[in-house]
Amino acid sequence: MASTSDIRNGLCIKYNHDIYKIIEFLHVKPGKGPAFVRTKLKSVTTGKVIDNTFSAGHKIEDVRVETHKFQYLYAEGDTFHFMNTEDYNQITLEKSVLDAPGLLKEGEVVTVIINSEDQMPLSVEMPASVILEVTATEPGVKGNTATNATKPATVETGAEVMVPLFINEGDKIKVETEKGTYKERIKE
Repeated sequence: MASTSDIRNGLCIKYNHDIYKIIEFLHVKPGKGPAFVRTKLKSVTTGKVIDNTFSAGHKIEDVRVETHKFQYLYAEGDTFHFMNTEDYNQITLEKSVLDAPGLLKEGEVVTVIINSEDQMPLSVEMPASVILEVTATEPGVKGNTATNATKPATVETGAEVMVPLFINEGDKIKVETEKGTYKERIKE
């Protein structure tokens, strides 16, 4: 059993007969009344996100997890295939378990969180950012840069990312996986 003081991003807990992963949390100490922790929980079985508030000191049941490095191999419909980089065992995961499946490139190494009790994969943690090549985008209009103007660009995985006007087809860009946003252009 853990307490609300142990809550952190990525912690897996048992709540309402399901296993949830904490996406966000905020410890609130109002001027009047007891402190509480406002959380955003994502179900690892259904992918549904719920908001919940725990009062300070509330006991929560945490789930013992192991983390393993897996390499993404390929996708087959809504099923994604991964290989353990240590023992080369392969697993398949549903699209709902992945946070940003559109930014996953073949050969990418991710961290898979596995429940220690029944060896079931719970969630996949992507790297903080990935480098992808722009495959299709409209040419930017010169002189249209008074503000931070952006345009849609399709990257090699098929995902669409909003990029600045100076990005062209064939450019490599760094994309933040958590929000799916453009970070910077990669010079080669």
